[in-house]
Amino acid sequence: MNQTTMNALEFQKIKSMLAAYTVSEAGKALVERLEPSSRLKQVTAWLNETEEAAKLLATGASVPLSAMEGIGPFMALLGKGRIYTEQELGQLAAWLTSVAQMKRYMDSKRMTAPTISSYADSMHDCPELIQELARCIRHGVLTDQASPYLADIRRHIAAAEDRIERKINQLLGKYKHALQEQLVSKRNGRFVIPVKRDLRRQVPGTVWDESSSGQTLFVEPADVADLQGELQLWKSEEERERMLILSRLSDEAEAYAAEFRWNVEAMASFDFIFARGKLGRTYGGIAPAVTDRPYIRLTGARHPLLGEKAVPLTVEIGGDWRQLIITGPNTGGKTVALKTIGLFALMVQSGLLLPADKGTELGLFETVLADVGDGQSIERSLSTFSAHMDNLSGMLRKANGRSLLLLDELAAGTDPGEGIALSIAVLEELLQRGSLVAATTHFNEIKRFASVMEDCTNARMAFDAETLKPLYRLEIGEAGDSYAFAIARRFGLPESVVRRAEQRVKQAAAPSETDSPEGQRGQYADSQSYEFPQYNAVQRERKQQPARMKPADPVEALPDTEGKKRPFEVGDCVWVYPLKRTGIVFRAADERGEVVVQVQKSKMTFNRKRLSLYIPNTELYPGGEYDMDIVFESKENRKKRKLMGRKYSPGVSIVTPSEKKDE
Repeated sequence: MNQTTMNALEFQKIKSMLAAYTVSEAGKALVERLEPSSRLKQVTAWLNETEEAAKLLATGASVPLSAMEGIGPFMALLGKGRIYTEQELGQLAAWLTSVAQMKRYMDSKRMTAPTISSYADSMHDCPELIQELARCIRHGVLTDQASPYLADIRRHIAAAEDRIERKINQLLGKYKHALQEQLVSKRNGRFVIPVKRDLRRQVPGTVWDESSSGQTLFVEPADVADLQGELQLWKSEEERERMLILSRLSDEAEAYAAEFRWNVEAMASFDFIFARGKLGRTYGGIAPAVTDRPYIRLTGARHPLLGEKAVPLTVEIGGDWRQLIITGPNTGGKTVALKTIGLFALMVQSGLLLPADKGTELGLFETVLADVGDGQSIERSLSTFSAHMDNLSGMLRKANGRSLLLLDELAAGTDPGEGIALSIAVLEELLQRGSLVAATTHFNEIKRFASVMEDCTNARMAFDAETLKPLYRLEIGEAGDSYAFAIARRFGLPESVVRRAEQRVKQAAAPSETDSPEGQRGQYADSQSYEFPQYNAVQRERKQQPARMKPADPVEALPDTEGKKRPFEVGDCVWVYPLKRTGIVFRAADERGEVVVQVQKSKMTFNRKRLSLYIPNTELYPGGEYDMDIVFESKENRKKRKLMGRKYSPGVSIVTPSEKKDE
């Protein structure tokens, strides 16, 4: 998956949350290496593991996971001939004990979690080694039971120390006048007495230390030197026997090297799996249905980083439409909706539970690509538009039928006309490639594109027009408004400025009575060309052949080869004189000369004398096989008609708008 996209969708924050629930460094390392998978079997297995872990955690039982303290360095030295210390072997024994506990725990949970319980079968608790380590080491020290000779040596040491202590206690009285205090202590493993510095010569022996002030010397009296020498001999023998015992225990541990590696992997996997279960339980996550086709249906989806503030999102892409164009005001939640869609795709392909309701289903994508944010970069000298184009070019190089693309603020950062044209061209290209697309925009032309294309649909973020507050609820099927003027008033923009802006919009929207037919043709092309893709081809041909294709004025009808007037036919583009604009013939003239014309989305009746042929249907729809339902029927009615043609559909009806009579 694209690392830039994962950062933009804040997937790294989800991984950080997941890592916080691990208890071992090995488990945390698995989180860091986690990458979304596009393989159905892999994703299904991960989700099953996570769901079983969440079920076990829901029972309230404490899972005996091991932090594996000290095991990492131990495993790094394994096989290098090292003699391990008592502390290292003690940590090994404690870890093997936790492995045994984990095996017993998972064995008892086979009914609740059959899959992950079976993973414990590969773990080795090494009972013989645990027993030997427990016999020889306790609290990080070799026990007397480690070997008979060690026990014998320690008895001799204890006896020698007892003789020395009795002898030196006798010397306290002998040298009482030279001592700083009546006290016996140890320095460097030797028994000493505190002697005043100025009376040092009165106490023969070896000085082993002095006080911080320098006024007291710690002297080993010469009277106990022989006994001290005997003690040191036994100490040396104890150290030699200690090394022999540790060497033997280290060799026994080395023999289980393969089992230790299996145990580390299994325990790290359990840590990783249960961390996923813990994370899922924090936001009430579920395991969604997973399909191998590119598809998204989110039901009650809540962004995991928003917590309780998240408003549930219900959305579908990949069923009746492959492109979803989301509109609505700024701060209305459009970008959050995009991020939720993309983040959920990454999460499910990483085996994580989703904070959503039952009915949620996601397909698997080879690539998830997001262009979210303005992407400006001083270092790379990128403007907002340049950054968008840089991202889009990279996305188009990778996009295919198994891709999910998230495009925020289409046509932003440049001339609106050119930006809209580029955006629609990109959407058309992605339609041809079969990619799933969710995009946000404020432009009406892009909304209109989504409303007329077969595999596209509009959606809007709900907005309370009275309180001017966003509701953060996505509504499929209708385009939304930007509410720029209302929001401007709310934030205190002068009323005169807002009214002047509203007036300019009205003037721009109203057709001029003095506009020429050619001018109206331009308006028609701007507003309707995406309803009729063939129209663009005709326009290009007219530009190439201006003398033949561009008459000075519209005519009532074009003559046929025999010199007769050609009657209006269904699909002809005609000039409607009363409206000073064009329309498409829906029904040819009846016996009274009445023609039904579709103007935008309305069907109106005009006498043929009030119409003139503008573009014949043979030019507007080359080839003669164009499906006219795309022009005259709404997308909703086309879907219903298609459904009714396949099977009986109770409750489904097709409503046709009434025709308006020209007065």
